[in-house]
Amino acid sequence: MSTLTTVLVANRGEIACRVMRTAKAMGLTTVAVHSAIDRDARHSREADIRVDLGGSKATDSYLQIDKLIAAAHASGAQAIHPGYGFLSENAGFARAIEAAGLIFLGPPASAIDAMGSKSAAKALMETAGVPLVPGYHGEAQDLETFRAACERIGYPVLLKATAGGGGKGMKVVEDVSQLAEALASAQREALSSFGNGQMLVEKYLLKPRHVEIQVFADQQGNCLYLNERDCSIQRRHQKVVEEAPAPGLSVEQRNAMGEAAVRAAQAIGYVGAGTVEFLLDARGEFFFMEMNTRLQVEHPVTEAITGLDLVAWQIRVALGEALPMTQAQVPLIGHAIEVRLYAEDPANDFLPATGHLALYRESRPGPGRRVDSGVEQGDNVSPFYDPMLGKLIAWGEDREQARLRLLSMLDEFAVGGLKTNLGFLRRIIGHPAFAAAELDTGFIPRYQDELLPVPGALSDEFWQAAGAAFIQSMPAGDGPWADTRGFRAGLPAEVSLHLSCDGQARWVGLTGDTPLLRGEHLLIEHQGVRHAHLAVRSNGILYLRWDGEMHAVSLFDPIAAVETSQSHQGGLTAPMNGSIVRVLVEVGQTVEAGTQLVVLEAMKMEHSIRAPQAGVVKALFCQEGEMVVEGSPLVALETTD
Repeated sequence: MSTLTTVLVANRGEIACRVMRTAKAMGLTTVAVHSAIDRDARHSREADIRVDLGGSKATDSYLQIDKLIAAAHASGAQAIHPGYGFLSENAGFARAIEAAGLIFLGPPASAIDAMGSKSAAKALMETAGVPLVPGYHGEAQDLETFRAACERIGYPVLLKATAGGGGKGMKVVEDVSQLAEALASAQREALSSFGNGQMLVEKYLLKPRHVEIQVFADQQGNCLYLNERDCSIQRRHQKVVEEAPAPGLSVEQRNAMGEAAVRAAQAIGYVGAGTVEFLLDARGEFFFMEMNTRLQVEHPVTEAITGLDLVAWQIRVALGEALPMTQAQVPLIGHAIEVRLYAEDPANDFLPATGHLALYRESRPGPGRRVDSGVEQGDNVSPFYDPMLGKLIAWGEDREQARLRLLSMLDEFAVGGLKTNLGFLRRIIGHPAFAAAELDTGFIPRYQDELLPVPGALSDEFWQAAGAAFIQSMPAGDGPWADTRGFRAGLPAEVSLHLSCDGQARWVGLTGDTPLLRGEHLLIEHQGVRHAHLAVRSNGILYLRWDGEMHAVSLFDPIAAVETSQSHQGGLTAPMNGSIVRVLVEVGQTVEAGTQLVVLEAMKMEHSIRAPQAGVVKALFCQEGEMVVEGSPLVALETTD
């Protein structure tokens, strides 16, 4: 370790925080890079040294290779860790680092070239005799080539970015009428996220499981697999829940998949951490999907069942050390489950959410509990990057203990100020089918009605609880009970509040028998059973957890309500902060219901704004390249009968 004292992490958010945690534990000085908008982000605050890359978008900052290498030289770093995402699978980045006399804490550039491209990886696996999903992964990228390939394969098909991951540049196409639009959109997403718009297409299998093998190789030619992970619970091809080991996988299946993954890694002289991903069908057959030449977001579940630190392994292997164990010595202890916490609105098609984290409380620490996060209370979530806030990881001696422990962690976690998928995650982990390990990639669509219930009117019990917590949490002098630790018994007069929550409003009348607010918990007793509901006030907003969801309660403002209503009349508005990448209509144009009008990019994903019904475009309030904020009018549409 004498040749390495300082490491630069070429990433942001929870990724950078997690890598720096291990680097610091190894006695290394850590260097963070940040965009202009990330100057005060958590990963910047936690680093020993930080370097400003400028810009806001990833293309102007975290994807600028020259800026990253200059930052390493300026800070005295001898090595660069790419994290996962961004440039972690960019062979040009690896070569540039080596050419600059620095150590790349990742695989050789030649291995990234061979396996980082999904197309190249599939060709390699085909030569090695590993079963492939039927598809096309050639060089020609024109629409007609893809149309012919899709006809040969048969719909539905899956378009995928060859250089990507994380669901970016990935589209399911049900029939030929959707192909042109889906291909163009996927290519734009891939180019924006990875700097490479190359695509492949493959048959979209029904009810498969997504099982991946964690491989690790050193510079001496040793390679082993650290068991497997099941990542079948997904939405929009983005993993939501991951666990290790894969439930129901036999020893024979684990060995067969693991050995195939090791052969693939050895065939290209792989070094470091990598993941070989397979689709496992109901008959037990597996098909090669892709290889990720980097550490994965879900690596903590592997660490939990092996007791190993994979980032430490990456650093030691890059410095020439041999792997510290053989395949026969790889541990498999208990079970671990991870969920990804996102700033997004599950009730609104999972649109990314941006804004201020007015409330952020992580689960309490303890045995078998881990939180990897990249934010703290008071931080802002911007529209420029992936919306993941962090990950919750639970370990248990068996799967059920891990599941129950994770449920407890989700119940303790609290986020306020913007929408998250916290309640959605709670419903997945608590679902009987998940408890029974009935896993495949169609899990979320199959149980959508239960996992994504349609929001209804808030109950009378909720409004009474909200009123009680709101008035008792008022600062001293602002309310009739503010100067007490609870309520004043026998209060003769009824107190009325006009409250607003989730677009609903209600007058709430309160008397002296109102539930007590103790600290940050509202205590409600029913038939001798007392329940504690988290109730935290911040900047005039009460954040109340009710039925697993966090609700923001405020005093009703009639003027603001009228202004909001008027601003939305006669126009289609931006569903989130983002950048306009395409305007597809002109003023005066007649459109049909469902016509794509505007394409908005936010957090590296494209979102289409479509006509809700037939009409005529009366006005356009945006142009390509423009940044817009949530609620901004984009198109004025005059509907026709």
